[in-house]
Amino acid sequence: MVTALGVALRDYLAHLGVERGMSSHTIAAYRRDLERYTAYLTARGIATLADVREPDVAGYVEVVRSGADGRSVLAPSSAARAVTAVRGWHRFALEEGTTTADPSAAVRPPVPGKRLPKAISIEEVERLLEAASLGEGPVPLRDRALLELLYGTGARISEAVGLAVDDLDLSGDVATVHLFGKGRKERVVPVGHYAVEALEAYLVRARPALARAGRGNPVVFLNTRGNPLSRQSAWAVLQQAAGRAGLDQQVSPHTLRHSFATHLLSGGADVRVVQELLGHASVTTTQLYTQVTVQTMREVYAAAHPRARD
Repeated sequence: MVTALGVALRDYLAHLGVERGMSSHTIAAYRRDLERYTAYLTARGIATLADVREPDVAGYVEVVRSGADGRSVLAPSSAARAVTAVRGWHRFALEEGTTTADPSAAVRPPVPGKRLPKAISIEEVERLLEAASLGEGPVPLRDRALLELLYGTGARISEAVGLAVDDLDLSGDVATVHLFGKGRKERVVPVGHYAVEALEAYLVRARPALARAGRGNPVVFLNTRGNPLSRQSAWAVLQQAAGRAGLDQQVSPHTLRHSFATHLLSGGADVRVVQELLGHASVTTTQLYTQVTVQTMREVYAAAHPRARD
């Protein structure tokens, strides 16, 4: 038997497909979430959307997070999607005049927990950098310099490909790079010995050959046509090197940035210094990396301490 809630759900899903133009995949996801919601409402003796009150919606959030209805427990991200579907349905009912209030308006979806940044080990970084320099000609020298810079400075990929030759100061005891982050905010970061060697090799032995194909562009990293290396091409450089290095996990430019921060903190660097190096506006953002090192300490403790094991 088709219930009033079933009819209301059918009308809403039709609206999503016809008037909102949602894909069949998205509508199927909404259908699953809202069918669970209608079953929850029915079990509470609620026959129409007009009978729903705010505590009912809030209770549904707890149900999908606990599995109290006998169905699967949803992770925060999936629960947030389910609540979004519920809120959209109630908003539609209000706009259509089916109900006189929206009981979901004040109910907020669960906040997904912050994901810990994924870092690769120092040994994996070394394999990646070696793999980048395989081959002949100017491109391997460029690729090695690019990845050494990313790992050696914690630069964002956009900062690296936007770097001008004049932003480099490779002389003196501590070489520096002028990076321009979000909002064109400048920061000066030191460059390690390995990155300096790779950059010097590229600038002397490879970049002039690449520049001859172009029109004298001032950026450090050029493609084979003498134009600035794009973010997409820089990403491809990293992916190819990761493949040659035999790294199993997905490696992105941000992986090197995460690894830079994690390895510094693991080595005893002060979190506020790392904050400045990364160009974070708030130390809270940088402190996310400290969770990685704490987790590593826990694992080492659990494996090594005689009173940590059963």
